[in-house]
Amino acid sequence: MARHTLAITKGTSMTQRTATIASTAGLHARPAAVFARAAADSAHDVSLSTNGQTVDGHSLLSIITLGIAHGDEVVIDVAGEDAGRVADELAALLSSDLDAH
Repeated sequence: MARHTLAITKGTSMTQRTATIASTAGLHARPAAVFARAAADSAHDVSLSTNGQTVDGHSLLSIITLGIAHGDEVVIDVAGEDAGRVADELAALLSSDLDAH
């Protein structure tokens, strides 16, 4: 799997958050789509990492290939203006049971 790295330009802030996956079936198609859509809607550069693999947070297919299960810990990296707010929102999303919505 190709590693995804964020292209950070000078003066751009980057924030990292850790989240534990709350969705009972992990990040299968529906919860992964919710996350990818939220990442894309943020207009920020977003990556998602687990077990030494990093993918583009906007890419549904890439997220699914990580095989993230319930209870797994992931790292969310966000670059751009107001990255902290976006990282908090994305971490909160993964920390909620997206299968329950």
